[in-house]
Amino acid sequence: MKMSTKSTNKVVVVVPNWNGKDDLPACLDSLLGQSFKSHIIVVENGSMDGSLELLQTHYPQIELIVHGENKGYAGGVNPGFKRAIEIGASYVAPFNNDAIADKDWLKNLAEYLDAHPKVGTVDSMVLSADGDHLDSVGECYTTWGLPYPRGRNETDVNHYDNEPVVFAACGAACLYRVATLKEIGLLDEDFFAYYEDVDLSFRVQLAGWQIRYVPTAQVYHQINATGSKIKGFMTYQTMKNLPWLLYKNAPASVFWRVLPRFIVAYCSFILSAIWRGQGWPAIRGFCKMVLLLPKKTVQRRQIQHGRKVTSAYIWTAMTQGLPPNARKLRLLFHPIKARRSEV
Repeated sequence: MKMSTKSTNKVVVVVPNWNGKDDLPACLDSLLGQSFKSHIIVVENGSMDGSLELLQTHYPQIELIVHGENKGYAGGVNPGFKRAIEIGASYVAPFNNDAIADKDWLKNLAEYLDAHPKVGTVDSMVLSADGDHLDSVGECYTTWGLPYPRGRNETDVNHYDNEPVVFAACGAACLYRVATLKEIGLLDEDFFAYYEDVDLSFRVQLAGWQIRYVPTAQVYHQINATGSKIKGFMTYQTMKNLPWLLYKNAPASVFWRVLPRFIVAYCSFILSAIWRGQGWPAIRGFCKMVLLLPKKTVQRRQIQHGRKVTSAYIWTAMTQGLPPNARKLRLLFHPIKARRSEV
């Protein structure tokens, strides 16, 4: 296979895996078939479905890092990030085990970083598994303290081709500059799963690096294939991680502007979880969030001490208003406008 010669930088791709045996072959075959050569690492996160045996038997060319337990997305990606730093890579890409990459996915991301030295992270066009609609074309962070995937479920897949600036990169398939990670640190493993990618991107922004969306870098993703396997998992992680995301990263003036609305949204999520029969995961998530607040306070001080951009810059980078999928909150605060939008 002829490899691209436009970029000479060493690239590492990190695939965290937990009980993903059925998805792994298509994922890894797409990475091995890339037009741009990379060093592939699978972090085996304590699977019990035969994933490790599959990897050892059929993919001996792929580096394995084996955990005896599930350490989540963050704990499953960080060892690969550390290995990329250790071997002197220039760029490192996390990649979901339930995703499949277009053959030029990595080449297009790497060449963009080559050409834009102030960009610390580039994101992909993440499509649904059938390619009929968008999963994500970057992550937004709203003035309510709520992140959401830009373009989710939209069928016009080229709608955002001329809108390259994004607040955060989706952890399913993006590319980080290793120099950026050395400066700001890696994923926060306390998040375990959900919003740890937005947290990392927030820190990228605060450190003065830019984040861009590259529409020619395309992947196909089975949305929430892993998280849906455990009842209450998403509720627990959401209640735990959302407050940390705001508290750690928002500059003081931004934090106090967002906090009142965030409290309303957060309380509504807890009530909704109770209504859906997931009150216990929500309460557990809240308690865990409070328990680790002293640790997050120390992290906040470190992050804000190293901030290189103004509060005004962060505020303008945020999306004004509620996320598109926050229908109940929109009905509560803007009932007439919300009903008109549904007609």
